[in-house]
Amino acid sequence: MPPYRFLSIFALLTILALSLAAPGQAFDGRTGEDIVIKADEVVNDDLYIIANNFTLDGTVKGDLVVFGAVITINGTVEGDLIAAGRSIVINGTVADDVRIAGAILQVGKDASLGDDLVAAGASLETQGGSKVDGDTVGGARQILLAGDVAGNVLVGTSSLEIRGEIGGDVKAEVGDRQQGVGGPPMNMFVPGSEVSMPNVLPGLTISKDASINGDLEYTQSKDIEIPAGVVSGKVTRSEPVGGSQEQEMQSTPAQATVTWTFDLLRNIVTLILIGLLLGWLAPLFIKTLTEKIQAKPLASFGWGIVASAVFFFAILIILAAMIIGGMLFKALTLGGLMATTILFGIFTIFALVSFFVLAVAFITKIAVAWLGGKLLLDKFNPALAEKKFVPLIVGVVILAILMAIPYVGWIFSLLAVLAGLGAIWMWSGELWRARKAAA
Repeated sequence: MPPYRFLSIFALLTILALSLAAPGQAFDGRTGEDIVIKADEVVNDDLYIIANNFTLDGTVKGDLVVFGAVITINGTVEGDLIAAGRSIVINGTVADDVRIAGAILQVGKDASLGDDLVAAGASLETQGGSKVDGDTVGGARQILLAGDVAGNVLVGTSSLEIRGEIGGDVKAEVGDRQQGVGGPPMNMFVPGSEVSMPNVLPGLTISKDASINGDLEYTQSKDIEIPAGVVSGKVTRSEPVGGSQEQEMQSTPAQATVTWTFDLLRNIVTLILIGLLLGWLAPLFIKTLTEKIQAKPLASFGWGIVASAVFFFAILIILAAMIIGGMLFKALTLGGLMATTILFGIFTIFALVSFFVLAVAFITKIAVAWLGGKLLLDKFNPALAEKKFVPLIVGVVILAILMAIPYVGWIFSLLAVLAGLGAIWMWSGELWRARKAAA
C-alpha cells in the first residue's frame, strides 16, 4: 500500500474515533457477520456497526458509523456517514457529511449527499446522476467524477477524470500521463471484488461534457487539452515537484546509474550510522537478535511472518476496542473515560506503528547485516570478525548492494525483514516468559 493511502485511511479512522467523543446521546450499536437494515426499519438514534457485510435499505435518523468489508448504503442517513471498509457503495441519501475510507469507493447514480464528501482509497468514483451538495476532498490512486458537485473539488491522485458539473473551483494534484503508463492495474488492489471499478487514464482528463463553474488549478509538466467552454474561470497549471527536466535527466542510462549509485551510498551510510547508534545504546539487544537468527534461521523466517500478521491484527483489535469502549462509556455518560479510552488507543497505535516502521526499515536489516558480516569475516579474517563494528560495516555494504539489484533486490530486503522480525518475536517471547516466571 502506498504511504499516502495508508496515512489517509489512518487519518480518517482517527477522525472516526474522535467523533465518538461528542456529547453523550442515544445510539444503537450492532455487530455480526452480515447485518441488514431492512427497507421498512427506522433507526431513531445514531447507529454504530461492526460487520463483515453491511447493507442499509432502511432509514437512520442520526449518524451512521460503519466498520466492515463490504458496505452498501441504499437507504437514507439523516446525519453523517462515517465508514471504513474494503468496498463502500452509496446508492441512497445522506443528508449531511460523508467521510469514507477503503479500496473501492463508489457514489452511485442515484446517490444524494447533502454536504461534503471526504474520501481516501484506491479508487473513488462518483457516477453520473449523483449529487454532492458540498465540497469533495479525495485522495486515491484514481478518481472519476462523473456526478455533480455543488462546491469545490480538492483531490490528489495519479489519474483524474472529470465528466460532471463542478459548481466551484477545482484544485488537482495529478501525476503526469506518462508516469502512470505501465503501472499495476487497479483490480490488483482488490482481486475478485464484487464492486466494479472504472478505468481512468493516468494524468488529468476533462470531458467535453464536463462543466467547471469556477477556476481550475492543476499540476502537470505540460498543458493538457481542455475542451472549449468547459471552464468558466481561470486555468492555472503548476509544475510538479521535481519538474519535467529532472525526469528527462533521469531517463538517460548515465543519469540512471548515477541515481542508483547515490541511493545505494545513502542507504549504506544510513544503515551504518543507525547501526553504530544501536550498537552503542543497545549492544546486548543487537547481539541477541543476531544469535537467534544464526541459531534458528528457518524459525526466524516463520516467526517473522507471524509477527507481521500479528501487528496488523493488533491494530484492528485496538481500533475495535476504541470503538466499543467509546460506545460503552458514551452510553454510560462517562465522557472522561470515553475520551481517555480513545486517546490511549490512538497513542498505542502510534507507538506500535512507529516501532514496526523502525524495525522494518532499520533494526531487522542491521541485525541481519551484522550477522552476515561476522560470518563472512570468520571465514576470511577471524581477527576482524571480533572487532566491535567491522562486521556491521562489511555486512551493511553487502546487504545494501543485494537490496539494490534491479528486479530482485526486494527479495533480499524481504528475507532480511522477516528474519529480523522473527528474531525480535522470539526475543520478546523469551523476555515475557522470564518475567512471568520471576513473578
